[in-house]
Amino acid sequence: MREQIEILIKLQNIETEIGNTKVFLNRLSEKFKTLDARRNDFDQLIAEETSRLEKLKRKYRECESEVQINLAKIKKSQEKSGSIKTNKDYQAALKEIEELKKKNSQLQDGMVEDLDRIEKSEKSLAEKKAEFLRVTRQITDEKEAIQLEADQKKESLDRFDKDWTAISKTVRPDMMKKFLMVKGKGGGIAVVPVKEAVCQGCNMNIPPQLYNELQRLDSLKFCPHCQRLIYWEKREDEE
Repeated sequence: MREQIEILIKLQNIETEIGNTKVFLNRLSEKFKTLDARRNDFDQLIAEETSRLEKLKRKYRECESEVQINLAKIKKSQEKSGSIKTNKDYQAALKEIEELKKKNSQLQDGMVEDLDRIEKSEKSLAEKKAEFLRVTRQITDEKEAIQLEADQKKESLDRFDKDWTAISKTVRPDMMKKFLMVKGKGGGIAVVPVKEAVCQGCNMNIPPQLYNELQRLDSLKFCPHCQRLIYWEKREDEE
């Protein structure tokens, strides 16, 4: 019986390792998602800055085109003014020219401001792209390290599965049945130690008589509180 109990303990230890490894692998998967989200954030920032820069340049070109159109109108009006017969028409032509010049002056002032905005946007975009390249290299390195760690953990998982299969074949069918039954009811944990009369599965004290019987390792014992299989675990200072 002692040997069978020790085998069940080994099985539980392997299952604990399997569970911990799966949790670890899930966390690695979340790390991948976090890194991808970080890179996507930079992609979005660059896309937004690129769009902003294109709008500024488009506005500048539109203003530049309008200035050229107005200059052409001014030139045409100036040429026509030489052949104007009446003072009224001449004054109207001068007013039109002044309005076009005033409009061009406003447009050019705005273009100077736009050039400053374009320069700042181009600088910001260049900085973001440089940072994106740095972050991308860092993310790639981190992903490679994570993938290597994940591969190692998967190898461990395969090894644990093989060990569990091999060891489970040495367990008596009736004891394996109990092990699996308790495991299903105990949240995946079937066997837990008892330290100083306290069940490590539910942290409840077990009766003194049960604790004494437990130390003999001559039969399966169950925690009266959580119903898990329990075994006595010596303290480090006990021989």
